[in-house]
Amino acid sequence: MSRARPLPCERVPLMRAAGRIAAEEVRALVDLPPFASSAMDGYAVRSADLPGVLPVVGEAAAGRPFQRLLAAGEAVAISTGAVVPAGADAVVPREAVVARDERVEIPARVSAGANVRVQAGDIGAGEVVVPPGVRLTPARVAAAAAAGVATLPCARRPRVALVATGSELVPPGRPLAPGQVYEANSALLAAACAAAGAEVVDERSAPDEAVSLREALERGLDADVLVTSGGVSVGEHDLVRQVAAALGVEEVFWRVAIKPGQPAAFGVRGETLVFGLPGNPVSALVCCELLVKPALRALQGAAEPLPRFESGTLAARLRRSAERDEFVRARTRFDAGRVLLEPLSGQESHMIVRSSAADALVHVSRGNGELTPGSLVRWLRLASCE
Repeated sequence: MSRARPLPCERVPLMRAAGRIAAEEVRALVDLPPFASSAMDGYAVRSADLPGVLPVVGEAAAGRPFQRLLAAGEAVAISTGAVVPAGADAVVPREAVVARDERVEIPARVSAGANVRVQAGDIGAGEVVVPPGVRLTPARVAAAAAAGVATLPCARRPRVALVATGSELVPPGRPLAPGQVYEANSALLAAACAAAGAEVVDERSAPDEAVSLREALERGLDADVLVTSGGVSVGEHDLVRQVAAALGVEEVFWRVAIKPGQPAAFGVRGETLVFGLPGNPVSALVCCELLVKPALRALQGAAEPLPRFESGTLAARLRRSAERDEFVRARTRFDAGRVLLEPLSGQESHMIVRSSAADALVHVSRGNGELTPGSLVRWLRLASCE
C-alpha cells in the first residue's frame, strides 16, 4: 500500500463518473431543496386559518410558483414539488378536504410545517455532498447532480498491462496441440481489474523464453500496473523475476504464506507497480483479490482500499495448515439470518471451472487442528461484474 500512491486527479462528466472514486470532496452549489416545497398534492394554507372554508385563489405547480404573498384566509392548490407560496406554512392533502365552487373546506387543524419540505432540509449550499475516497455509486452521482455539480474530481483510472507467460498457452478458439492448454488468466485478470475501476490497456502472452518475455515485460512497464501470470516459481523455465530484475524492477517481496498463491511476487520500477502472479488460474484469482485489487483501489485514492472481510458461519469441516493461511472457495447461503459458507469440492489451484461456482473466499488462518461446522470465520465476497 505504501507504494500505491493516488494517481493525478481529472474532472469527469457526471454521466460517466459512476464507479469511479472521488479524489476530492464535492460540495453543493445550492440548497437542497433550493426552496420550501410541497411534499404532496393538496392546498397550501396558513395553519392559523384552520379549520375553516377558504377561497382557492390560485395554483402552484412544479416549476410554476404562485406569484404573490398568500393572504390570511386564502388557500392555493399545490402540486408535489411546487414552491410553497410566501405566507403559507402548511400543506393539507387533497384527500383531507372537500373542494367545491372555488372554495375548499378543511375540517381539521394542521400544524405549521405539515407536509412542507423545508429549504436546505437535505443539505445546504457549500456543504459536502460526496467525501473524498468513496466510490461514486448511482446515489452519490445523483446527489451531486441534484446539488448542481456537473463534473466530479476523480483520480485517473489505473492503466493495467497483462502478460500471461508459458510456452504451453494457446488463445481460446484455436485447436490444441499435445501438451497445450487454453490461456484463461488474461480473461480472468482483465475482468477483475476492470471491476476494480482499472483500464486494461495491453494484453499479451509470452513463451518461457528470455527474449520474448523481455519484450513483453518492457512494453508492459509503460503502464501504471503490470500484472504477469506464470513463471514466478523456482522451475528452470520460471524466468519472470529474472527478466524483470534485468529491466530495473526492484523486487519488494517474493513468496507469501498463503494457499493458493504462495509464489506471488511484487516489485516496482519508478511509479509502475509490478505483480507477478502464479500461473494456476485459481492462484491468480486469489492473489488478484488479495494483492492487486487493493493496490488498484489505492491508486484511485480509495479511503479503504483493503479487502473487506465479512463474518459468517462455516458449514463444513476444514483442516488448518500450520504454515500458511488458506483461502477456500465457497458458496454462500442464508439460514435463519446467518450467512453459511459451504466449501466447494475440488480446491486444487488449477480447477478454475469448479472455482467459478464460488461467490466467497473463506479465510482459514494458519494453525493446528481443524475448523468444525458452526465455526465463525472471515470471508471475502468474490467480485462480480454487476
